[in-house]
Amino acid sequence: MNTDNSTPAPVSASAANADSPALDVAGLDCGYDGVALLKNLNFQVKRGEIFFIIGGSGCGKSTLLRHLIGLNPPLAGSVKFFGECYNEASGDRQREMLQRIGVLYQGGALWSSLNLLENVMLPLEEYTPLDAAERAELACMKLAQVGLSGYDSYYPSEISGGMKKRAGLARALALDPAIVFFDEPSAGLDPISSRNLDELIVNLRDLLGMTCVVVSHELASIFAIADRVIMLDKQTKGIIADGDPRVLVKEGKDARVREFLGRGEDAKAAALVQKQPSP
Repeated sequence: MNTDNSTPAPVSASAANADSPALDVAGLDCGYDGVALLKNLNFQVKRGEIFFIIGGSGCGKSTLLRHLIGLNPPLAGSVKFFGECYNEASGDRQREMLQRIGVLYQGGALWSSLNLLENVMLPLEEYTPLDAAERAELACMKLAQVGLSGYDSYYPSEISGGMKKRAGLARALALDPAIVFFDEPSAGLDPISSRNLDELIVNLRDLLGMTCVVVSHELASIFAIADRVIMLDKQTKGIIADGDPRVLVKEGKDARVREFLGRGEDAKAAALVQKQPSP
């Protein structure tokens, strides 16, 4: 199968600077209807990093994610992908830039009336010139990458919650994105399914070289696979910690950070989990 034309437009030469981070957020204010829920956020995500956005309920994790993936414009500040500013780009260029991003939504967000193959084919139909046979072949490959080979004709109602997450991830990978965003990927999963999904994320990062940005409050996942975290705080409307969670849980300067990461006996066990090696 010739997929030469299936790859979205690459970032510009200046934006492809090898020294630029995958994601660069500067002075970002996030909110709705002109009201900022988060103010003056500044952080970078390195290429190939598994980066977690953490914090308590209502701290703005989902709001930040919506602004990072282009669903909401920033009230102030900038979001750059590989050195190119998204909010300053033209509409056409923004569309091209978004094709370099994949998103795994909570629950997988699959269309119930479509089987798994058809769900994964959706972005290929929208953004590539591939014919039907080529789209189906590529979609089967993506399902195989997430361990769902042979499930292409199954409907979302016929598979487990963990499999729905995997199918959603296959769709997120359809356009070979450079960055994949995960919205609470372990939500609703049993511990074994959650651990398997964590392992899949690490394996795909190592195999494909993609950058992963994960919104989560699950301690087991945070300690198992996060290279780095930022923690948001509702009261300060900003970032109160940035670093390795295994260090922050013991040496974090802010008591709120230590309390969040150290809560419960499960956290103590999670802290013993060995971090997966970085690429």
